[in-house]
Amino acid sequence: MTFKKITENESLYKDLELKTTSELLTFINKEDEKVALAVNNIIPKINLLIEEILPKMKNGGRLFYIGAGTSGRLGILDASECPPTFGVPFDMVIGLIAGGDSAIRKAVEFAEDDDKQGWLDLKAYKISELDTVIGIAASGTTPYVIGALKQCNENGILTACITCNPESPISKEAKHALMPIVGPEFVTGSTRMKSGTAQKLILNMISTTLMIQLGRVKGNKMVDMQLSNNKLVERGIKMILDETELTRESAKELLLKHGSVRAVIDYSKSK
Repeated sequence: MTFKKITENESLYKDLELKTTSELLTFINKEDEKVALAVNNIIPKINLLIEEILPKMKNGGRLFYIGAGTSGRLGILDASECPPTFGVPFDMVIGLIAGGDSAIRKAVEFAEDDDKQGWLDLKAYKISELDTVIGIAASGTTPYVIGALKQCNENGILTACITCNPESPISKEAKHALMPIVGPEFVTGSTRMKSGTAQKLILNMISTTLMIQLGRVKGNKMVDMQLSNNKLVERGIKMILDETELTRESAKELLLKHGSVRAVIDYSKSK
């Protein structure tokens, strides 16, 4: 099969500048409706990947996301949310972007075209066979990401990719290729839209499922979350009240003392 970038196909909508605001919003939403279905179609593949990652992480392995542009930023976003949400160390899920941290806000010219730098960035973290690397590239052709996955494969490191183009170069490098086929973008080639949304959904699924299976959720509550503001302290108090017979005053006192919803619940139930 000849590789063709579906993500670069012309939009299904013409003369966008002539549309009303209501039309634009409706059409964008209509296209977004296709994304969840595309992700649903690859749940079995996501499942296989998670089942291979989980034992590695239980043994101390880490999860790396690596990408460029929007894809890299989405990986960093998901990785950065894991510590406050699940109370895990900041080096358990790590997001890397072509061009380094400065590229999070401003594009670094030609950084994504360097097929050597991705592996160098991973090596800086002393990556090992316990770790997993997920390359994120809507186009499936980003040299920075592909080069990193090639080196990972040569060093016995589990690889996966998230791309919206079937038969792309990255999908042939990754052991697990996750390919939600969302079709052409509303604005031709603007993969920050449907492709980016699909990537974000899949990253949510991977990290949340792993964290649940690593014991970082109790019932359906974030009992290991970091208490970094008053809103989260209040949420923690409510969790404790739902799980124990403590008064609100005692729940708050113990939460501020122990700094952990889980610790307070375990303490209360041990009494």
